[in-house]
Amino acid sequence: MNRAALFDVDGTLADTNHLHVTCWWEALRQAGHEVAMHDIHRAIGLPGEDLLAHLLGEDRDTDGDGTLTAAHDTLYGTYFDRLPPLDSAAELLRELDRRGWRVVLVTSAREAELAALRRAVDADDALTATSSSDDVNEGKPAPDPVRHALELADAPAHSAVFVGDTVWDMKAASRAGVTCVGLLCGGIPRADLEEAGATAVYRDPADLLARLDDSPFALAPTAGQEPDP
Repeated sequence: MNRAALFDVDGTLADTNHLHVTCWWEALRQAGHEVAMHDIHRAIGLPGEDLLAHLLGEDRDTDGDGTLTAAHDTLYGTYFDRLPPLDSAAELLRELDRRGWRVVLVTSAREAELAALRRAVDADDALTATSSSDDVNEGKPAPDPVRHALELADAPAHSAVFVGDTVWDMKAASRAGVTCVGLLCGGIPRADLEEAGATAVYRDPADLLARLDDSPFALAPTAGQEPDP
């Protein structure tokens, strides 16, 4: 039985959430929408169309969604060569790979953005697969991205752990039946992550790596084991 270590990327392995906030704020401002950065921050992690629905309402004129998304993507693309990885992100992925976990990235980013994030994290040698928003019909908080990642890892939900930094990550993993680990480095409060399904919360990848032996990764079933009833 394979074990899957599933990771969100933005805000979890790369310190990019506030870059997204700034780029969405500017894209919305250019289109005449006044949206508080705090509200945008809470929506980060949703796919673009869902993020706009969350911020502007389901009854908005969706004809403008493409322009808003393109503006965000253009602005964010200017950072592609300098996206900052979080401390020990690559080391965490490599240690899990060394311990026999199949590491899969699960992100709402599209392929071009994901490629830039992978370059920033610089741990492709530890990855089994990646799952982007282009691979599923419905993004987080729907369970589809997590279920797709489990298929890529050829692992059952009960032998998987998902690490993310937003409530959308926690909800998606919980709905897929996967153990959730929250990180605070994306800026979302501990209580919100726990309410959304996190069974454990750590400061950042470095903190999780230092405490790996006492984390949900140490409690997951090993090969040949079945979950407790």
